[in-house]
Amino acid sequence: MSGIYIKTYRIIQYDIEEYIVALCDKELIGKKFSDGNLRLFVNPRFYKGKIISKKKAIEELRKATIANIVGKRAIDLAIKAGIIKEENVIKIKDIPHAQLVSIIE
Repeated sequence: MSGIYIKTYRIIQYDIEEYIVALCDKELIGKKFSDGNLRLFVNPRFYKGKIISKKKAIEELRKATIANIVGKRAIDLAIKAGIIKEENVIKIKDIPHAQLVSIIE
């Protein structure tokens, strides 16, 4: 297994369906990071779902309309799969973080 947690949410608002994916490295659950004005809390209620294989994580990220990705393994996986670009990753206390938003018409 990958050591990566995934939790997914399906939300319908204003007749628009969103598929939200929260993906993070297992060891970051419950931790808080800050760097200047940037703050990140890897909230277990949002991120801690189930440990997932790399293949399944990529499948779920490809379906996402919104994704929050935290941690080196999770970010590297998303970059290698072509889901996010490295230049769109920020670091908060050396913890990589990216958000993905897909606009569907």
